[in-house]
Amino acid sequence: MKKNKSVAILAVVLAVVVALGYYASIILSSTGKGEGQNITLGLDLAGGVSITYQVEDEDATAEQMSDTIYKLQKRIESYSTEATVYQSGDDRICVEIPGVTDANDILEDLGTPGSLQFCDPDGNVFMTGDDVVDAQAGTYKDNTGNNAYCVDLVLSDDAAETFSEITGENIGKNLPIIYDGETISNPVVQSQISGGTAQITGMANYEEASQLASQIRIGSLSLELSELESQVVGAQLGAEAMSSALKAALIGLVLIIIFMIAYYWMLGAAAAVALVIYSTLTIAVIYWFDITLTLPGIAGIILGIGMAVDANVVIYGRIREELSAGKSVFSAMKDGFKKATSAIVDGNVTTLIVAAILAWKGSGTVKGFAYTLAISIIISLITSLFVTRYVVYSFYGIGVKDEKYYGKSKEFKTMNFTKRRPVFYVIAVACIAAGFIGMGVHSASGDGALNLSLEFVGGTSNTVYFNEEYTLEQIDSEMVPLVMDVTGDSDVFVQKVADSNGVIFKTRNLSLEEREKFNQVFVDKYGVDENTISSQSISSTISSEMTSDAVVAVIIAVILIMIYIAFRFQDLRFATASVLALIHDILLVLASYALVRISVGSTFIAVMLTILGYSINDTIVVFDRVRENIHNRSRVSKEELAEIADKSVTQTLTRSINTSVTTFVMVLLLYIMGVASIKDFSLPLMVGIVAGLFSSVCISTNLWFDMKVRFNKGGKKK
Repeated sequence: MKKNKSVAILAVVLAVVVALGYYASIILSSTGKGEGQNITLGLDLAGGVSITYQVEDEDATAEQMSDTIYKLQKRIESYSTEATVYQSGDDRICVEIPGVTDANDILEDLGTPGSLQFCDPDGNVFMTGDDVVDAQAGTYKDNTGNNAYCVDLVLSDDAAETFSEITGENIGKNLPIIYDGETISNPVVQSQISGGTAQITGMANYEEASQLASQIRIGSLSLELSELESQVVGAQLGAEAMSSALKAALIGLVLIIIFMIAYYWMLGAAAAVALVIYSTLTIAVIYWFDITLTLPGIAGIILGIGMAVDANVVIYGRIREELSAGKSVFSAMKDGFKKATSAIVDGNVTTLIVAAILAWKGSGTVKGFAYTLAISIIISLITSLFVTRYVVYSFYGIGVKDEKYYGKSKEFKTMNFTKRRPVFYVIAVACIAAGFIGMGVHSASGDGALNLSLEFVGGTSNTVYFNEEYTLEQIDSEMVPLVMDVTGDSDVFVQKVADSNGVIFKTRNLSLEEREKFNQVFVDKYGVDENTISSQSISSTISSEMTSDAVVAVIIAVILIMIYIAFRFQDLRFATASVLALIHDILLVLASYALVRISVGSTFIAVMLTILGYSINDTIVVFDRVRENIHNRSRVSKEELAEIADKSVTQTLTRSINTSVTTFVMVLLLYIMGVASIKDFSLPLMVGIVAGLFSSVCISTNLWFDMKVRFNKGGKKK
């Protein structure tokens, strides 16, 4: 690469770094400060609108309540993937939508849930709102070529056949759509409609189509609801949580950059540039796509940083190996990037599979995590394979050509991992067994196998109105410990009611005696009028349907990962070993929750998903080296297989340790600097990182070796 071209590339890259850094600083400095340039934050970080609906149907069943909550959750996800819905008391449903401050705007757009009926020309109901899967406003070209407006309907499979029969029998006639006793649309059937989709035309403008679509969507709920009250609520974690997370991320990023430069010299400097671009571009993209950022979302960004560092470590390790083999600096660069590409792409693709499936099947924080993770992975892939490449080439082009600036890999003696595999298996099984034993002991003592938080089991919502306003930090430091003394439990969620002195304390279910004690504490300590304190039972914010969706998503993702790895590596044993290593990591993290009694809430799902994505990438890098070392060797003895396995793990050991350490440092800083809820998130994540390192180095390749040997018995082709 010519010197002038190299200088120009470096100048452009530097300009991009400065511009993105400045832009990201503007976004972050204005986040949560009202209108303007800012990232939309979730309820846990910034608060939002809380709307309470009254169920009008008498004797509503638990199944109907659950169905309505789940459907309403799906409806409000158009406002934010982080919106939550839960039952309050026996006949109320609460909706909390982050990032907004005007309840009236939401209510006007969302509409009031009521009964929806589709009738034939004689007024007989042939279909209800329960049969509508989705309704969206749309446009199409009319006969004159002009834009016209419509509502596109998607019906359930059961309703599709009925709808086809009714429309076939009533061509040219009206089929009125009735919402709460009022006809909101009276479309004429143009032809028989089959296939489960339909289109209502004749809208005057897009706004009319959008309003009708909204009424149909909200009218498809199982129960009729009416608005009871609405209020703006503050963040659950407060500004301190966001500030500490950002500081931890910044300090961690600086430490990683220092480490990369100290260890890899000029290659590390290129990585530093790529990491800065990754971090700032991720912030910008999250803002551009208006993705709601919550604590699980921060997990996705952290994983992205780990993946970005990992890609650079893989590349630089390869370059140093080529230099050690006697190649010139430029040839080593070309071959290093070429040989590292397959491992980087495979690792990122498998993680993207996880993100895609979760975005499709997930709900609430799971969907938000998936979006953030996908963005992080795509950007880290681009920066590592393209930005780093051109920066490294440019350094060479401006005259940094001496190999002393790049270093050579040290030749380590091959470690005998396969010989020690029984010991590794015993350690893994013992750690996992300890977790299950801990769950059994706690379950037998009546504490529950896991320490399930309010988000999973529900509890009591207590609203207290004080004589003066307190900051969330004051509430956390002074009042929460008092509540914990009453409940004997650390699982306490706090929210402020905007424009008032009200504070909402969400705790586990409280008995009548405990509620009286709770009230007395605030009467005695803060002079609160006991008559202004209200308490009501609330359901979990993570419904069984949401949990089921997350589990199904993970199962589908694991199956697709197996298929992808089996295809790419042309060996099902690689895929099987990868999945078994993943299960090992997940179970070890679960053991940490059981033994340390970490609160299991929405961050539990985020932690498990983070480990799922992080660990599979770690394992694939090792397997990529195994694939390379065994390439074109059709028949290998057991001893040779053991040598290949041991050599591959040894060759990638430095990379595995470096990547795990850098990611661990990021999470450790979050634990040290974070508030209580962030600690509950970062502690099991650290366990998962260590578990992922152990499984990649000591478990996955040994499992592959055992399956390879067993398959080859009887003289079969290897």
